[in-house]
Amino acid sequence: MLVPIAGLLVALALRSLLILDYVHVLTGGTWTGIDLFMGLVMSRVLRSLDPKGRAEIIKRLVPIMLFFMPSLASVATTAGYFLASWLGIFNLKSIYILLSGVVVLILIIQGFGIILPNEVRIVLELRNEDPDLNKVVKLGMRNIYVSGSQVIFQIIIIFIMANLVI
Repeated sequence: MLVPIAGLLVALALRSLLILDYVHVLTGGTWTGIDLFMGLVMSRVLRSLDPKGRAEIIKRLVPIMLFFMPSLASVATTAGYFLASWLGIFNLKSIYILLSGVVVLILIIQGFGIILPNEVRIVLELRNEDPDLNKVVKLGMRNIYVSGSQVIFQIIIIFIMANLVI
């Protein structure tokens, strides 16, 4: 969880465009890959299980995701900003920069406004003596579906970035 942050800090401290590019691509790709996996694979796996089985998987998954995904998303976004700035392509008059900003805003709202608060609610619920497993499953499944929808926006932003550097 600290590796992406450390990579970003090293890239910024060394002012290394190469390391910054690696950090941006690897964290962005990992973020997209995990969201794709969650949306396409985990949603189907969890739907096939009974509520107790779903709750058990969600209980094990959420603590990891609670810290790892925000760190990936934050580092990918921050590295992207610095990368665009260092390459001299960060221009608020550019349609690609504006579009990427809109997509990033949507991803931030989904991630930090929906997924993260739900994960906190799940962790707090699981700390109860008698946790409401239906609530855990409901919140966990909502997060899985929102993660899956994030893939659409991440593909859009990859398309925008590809056009931005051409």
